Amino acid sequence: MDWTEVCIEIDAENIDRAADIANMAVPYGIYIEDYRHLEEETREIANIDLIDEALLQKDRTKGLVHLYISPEDNPKEAVAFLSERFAAAGIAHEIRLRACKNEDWENNWKAYFKPMEIGKRLLIQPLWIDEVRNPDGRQVLWIEPGLAFGTGGHHTTRLCLETLEAYITPGCSVLDTGCGSGILSIAALLLGADAAVGVDIDALAVKTAVENGERNGFRAPRYRILQGNLADKVEGQFDVVVANIVADIILLFAPDVGKFMKKDAVFIASGIIDERGEEVVSALLKSGLLVVERREQSGWLCLVCKKTA
Repeated sequence: MDWTEVCIEIDAENIDRAADIANMAVPYGIYIEDYRHLEEETREIANIDLIDEALLQKDRTKGLVHLYISPEDNPKEAVAFLSERFAAAGIAHEIRLRACKNEDWENNWKAYFKPMEIGKRLLIQPLWIDEVRNPDGRQVLWIEPGLAFGTGGHHTTRLCLETLEAYITPGCSVLDTGCGSGILSIAALLLGADAAVGVDIDALAVKTAVENGERNGFRAPRYRILQGNLADKVEGQFDVVVANIVADIILLFAPDVGKFMKKDAVFIASGIIDERGEEVVSALLKSGLLVVERREQSGWLCLVCKKTA
């Protein structure tokens, strides 16, 4: 049976907010067409100046968010949910549907995912690109995200990776809730952590995270991936707890984070749109967590917290 592609057209200024809502509708991931900074991003990521004429003619005032509904699910329910959420957020939108084959979206996006230098020490290297250009001697993180979230290209993941670089110390332990592809756990180990535990509720993400760990030379017991809801199957305390998930889930997790943190541990929370920042900060404080650092990129927040007592 065919999958259903849902294509949402919105004003470009609303792309990030619309994508945050779209991420709530399906667990399979989304992709975004945003041509506002086409020339700059092409030079930065692909190191080329020649751009296809068809791309240059794209409407820079509009953005497209694509998501996909499996044959087992009801696309009408997803569309109804999206329409309601967009209307509540005041986001003008147009939604179009079409049937598509699974392979149409599982693989086509790979053409746009290039190696990325992140922070001062990491190089994110797609598994399907053999040539590694690494003149600075960075730690190479090989990644094949499959259908799981986490390539390093999204602002929230980049923020988390840059923040981890600042807080990972030799021999520390890391808990990664909502680990997706495993990119944050693997990065922590490459940056010097002694052990990392990743957790995701999605079985496919767990499988992907395990495989990515093996590709980078990490296996249990140093690198463990669990299937569960947040940290319900986790035992022990950690030096760093990281959650790159949406604001609503961080709010649910906040009351329980402290029990998994050592005395001087940090909790890194990302995936928060800026308009919900104060709401999350307030909830964290009520849960005994004080925000000691706040990072922002393109309307997304990454908060670093410590226990208040």
